[in-house]
Amino acid sequence: MAMIDEPLYPIAVLIDELKNEDIQLRLNSIRRLSTIARALGEERTRKELIPFLSENNDDDDEVLLAMAEELGVFVPYVGGVEHANVLLPPLEGLCSVEETCVRDKAVESLCRIGSQMREADLLEFFIPLVKRLAAGEWFTARVSSCGLFHIAYPSASETLRNELRTIYSQLCQDDMPMVRRAAATNLGKFAATVEPAHLKTDIMSMFEDLTQDDQDSVRLLAVEDCAALGKHLEPQDCVAHILPVIVNFSQDKSWRVRYMVANQLYELCEAVGPEATRTDLVPAYVRLLRDNEAEVRIAAAGKVTKFCRILSPELAVQHVLPCVKELSSDSSQHVRSALASVIMGMAPVLGKDATIEQLLPIFLSLLKDEFPDVRLNIISKLDQVNQVIGIDLLSQSLLPAIVELAEDRHWRVRLAIIEYIPLLASQLGVGFFDDKLGALCMQWLKDKVFSIRDAAATNVKRLAEEFGPEWAMQHIIPQVLDMINDPHYLYRMTILHAISLLAPVMGSEVTCSKLLPVIVETAKDRVPNIKFNVAKVLQSLVPIVDQPVVEKTIRPCLVELSEDPDVDVRYFANQGLQAIEQVMMSS
Repeated sequence: MAMIDEPLYPIAVLIDELKNEDIQLRLNSIRRLSTIARALGEERTRKELIPFLSENNDDDDEVLLAMAEELGVFVPYVGGVEHANVLLPPLEGLCSVEETCVRDKAVESLCRIGSQMREADLLEFFIPLVKRLAAGEWFTARVSSCGLFHIAYPSASETLRNELRTIYSQLCQDDMPMVRRAAATNLGKFAATVEPAHLKTDIMSMFEDLTQDDQDSVRLLAVEDCAALGKHLEPQDCVAHILPVIVNFSQDKSWRVRYMVANQLYELCEAVGPEATRTDLVPAYVRLLRDNEAEVRIAAAGKVTKFCRILSPELAVQHVLPCVKELSSDSSQHVRSALASVIMGMAPVLGKDATIEQLLPIFLSLLKDEFPDVRLNIISKLDQVNQVIGIDLLSQSLLPAIVELAEDRHWRVRLAIIEYIPLLASQLGVGFFDDKLGALCMQWLKDKVFSIRDAAATNVKRLAEEFGPEWAMQHIIPQVLDMINDPHYLYRMTILHAISLLAPVMGSEVTCSKLLPVIVETAKDRVPNIKFNVAKVLQSLVPIVDQPVVEKTIRPCLVELSEDPDVDVRYFANQGLQAIEQVMMSS
């Protein structure tokens, strides 16, 4: 009896669970659909499971979303591509629900199934489904249909193609803005499948309707279409049809549309080509840089380097640089911050002379900005300027500002400077570094903020790597070791961390003669945190020094610490002793 009931069991359980009041149970059963389908076999899945799911009128969006997702990968469980059409009815129902994310997932799953279906099945099942959704009474169905045309169109006959283009054109003029938005969003995908002859006529006419829509939410989506359509049109058609639209959009009465143009500007320039960019888009871009809405200026400022790369240096200096100067003292800190994050990239574009004359004063004013993010953005990109103007000029003009920022009241600015120091050191050379920046690097080891002290310790190690152990022996090691007696235990901990990082760079000899005696002495510190950090450092030194030193110096010190009253000190000392045993066993 049990054997006969077995195949019925999964579907019965599924039905019970899908009708259960507990949403989690319903969700779990939907996520197990593939397991149930395998148990049922392909034929029963097609005849029982899928019809049941089509009739399932669950009202919880989470369950419906899971179902839309599962059905997208269900083709193998219904018998492969030849039976894929049975999956369309449940997904068609999901395309009309109110919740957007469920509809989007259903459209995504339909596209996935449609792209696998045979041409005859697309004609018989998929295209009628698209037409039904496009003619749906509820706007939700019409919204969903827009995302399916690019799958349906390639396999349609000439007559059907004409019909599909007409239907899409009607969707572009639908009464509901949500439908027009969906049509605008998917126009680029649909255009990619349409023949070139119809692209210039039908698609461009739909595009023009969308660009003149009275809703700014539709027009701003049409901005994205400019770039997408530009890829499929000939250059001369781009200039004739797309360019005027971009220029109009850059003066649109809605700031959101202007923002979209500023944001997409580089892609739009690629669509219309360099010639049209120079003649028509430069004035449009200058307008956006001087827009009265801060959000538009932020988006435009963020694209300044990319835009200048398309132009000749002369055009950039003539048209864009005056705007950049204005933006560097903009009333909005976010505009200045956006500018600071990209302005350094202009240096290679403009060349040495223009950078020194025009850009350097702007860099310096932004480095002194009252808003920390602006200063940060400039510091993090300084290396791009070094390559252009050379280190002598950089050290004369920018270094005083860097030294000032090294003591900035915002710790993130100090951190950015520290991370930049090794690069600066390698470019300035050892002599210059010792004069100007050496003292700063030691000063940071005693900063009030842990992240700064931690970065300063790493910085000291990187400098030792850059200038070599001999230089470090003269300029770093003595100063670091002097600080180990600082009255504040947190600073003593930083020095221990710095020593552990320096030891591998300095090598065994210096570690044994200079660093190890200091660490062993620090093991007598009265603060437990210092003592267990000593144990950690000693453990890290085991692979660096020779075996006799481990036995003579490190092991006795760790044994002493392993008998400390503090539990953490004992723990880390024992960890160190275990590490010594492992090294001995492996050798």
